[in-house]
Amino acid sequence: MRTVTFAAMSLALAFPSQPAFAQAEPLPVGTCINLGNHLESPQENDWGSHVLGPADFARIRAAGFETVRLPVRWANKTGGGPDYTIDPAWMARVTELVDAALAADLNVIMNSHNFEELHADPDANAAKLAAMWRQIAAHFADRSDRLWFEPENEPHDAFTNDNLVRIMAPTLAAIRETNPTRPVIFGGGNWSGIDSLATLDLPDDPNVHPTFHYYAPFDFTHQGATWAGPVPEANTRPYGTSADAATLQADVDKLRAYIARTGMTPFMGETGAFDGGVSLDQRIAYHTAVREAFGPTGVGMCAWAYANTFPFWDSQSETWLPGLRAAFGLPED
Repeated sequence: MRTVTFAAMSLALAFPSQPAFAQAEPLPVGTCINLGNHLESPQENDWGSHVLGPADFARIRAAGFETVRLPVRWANKTGGGPDYTIDPAWMARVTELVDAALAADLNVIMNSHNFEELHADPDANAAKLAAMWRQIAAHFADRSDRLWFEPENEPHDAFTNDNLVRIMAPTLAAIRETNPTRPVIFGGGNWSGIDSLATLDLPDDPNVHPTFHYYAPFDFTHQGATWAGPVPEANTRPYGTSADAATLQADVDKLRAYIARTGMTPFMGETGAFDGGVSLDQRIAYHTAVREAFGPTGVGMCAWAYANTFPFWDSQSETWLPGLRAAFGLPED
């Protein structure tokens, strides 16, 4: 433990938090959709019924999406330390989907999702995160540079902006052993909400890119979601008040302040409203408002999600839900 902590601190010195470098252009995320509740559940599709295949990526690309974000739970698919060898069958399944998405002419954001032990005790789990990404990075090193790595989704609890660069330094170093210039994505603490941008600093690496997630106002987007804590009952909190508009404008200003402070343009890695608590017309109104407000900043946006949660695609009727693609700036059939 003492050795791991010292190594992490030493590597942190190699990746200072103030960006004193020429930052690469923003990632060309464009219009993006998350493949939620597929690979990030405890086992594949524990939280949904639609199993992903090549036809899904062809459909997503034909709809006009440019990027998919693929959340993956790696932390419960490893052996013990210090190597934390990833289950070969799991690596093969993730590879199958990454390659299908790339073949469909999509950018792919692949992350580590739901490594809860890391968020509860970052120092004790930093070595495991680095070991996982050393294997992942080496495995995918020969893939197109349209594959981007996001080492961990939504830092929270004990994993904060204060320790983000230090904790992530061994993981970034492990990735750079085999992928010296591949884009790597960092989100800030407190679930990567937009307020995390105010204190988000990044390592001194021109190919590290910032992200944030947007579910404001939470009492609207997550109403009826009993797993989300104390929120209103379903369909009781409408969207579109003057206060909602003021909040949205203030949040756009926070994004602009980050861009002005750092010279970097983050992308919106998640945004959406819970279909179990928000009617379709209200989901459409929300996505439209968010896109129209943030669009002029040039920020890419990733909807949450494709089929198994907050869906855009109805896998039962095998149709896109009407209005949602237009709300996200895409043509309807």
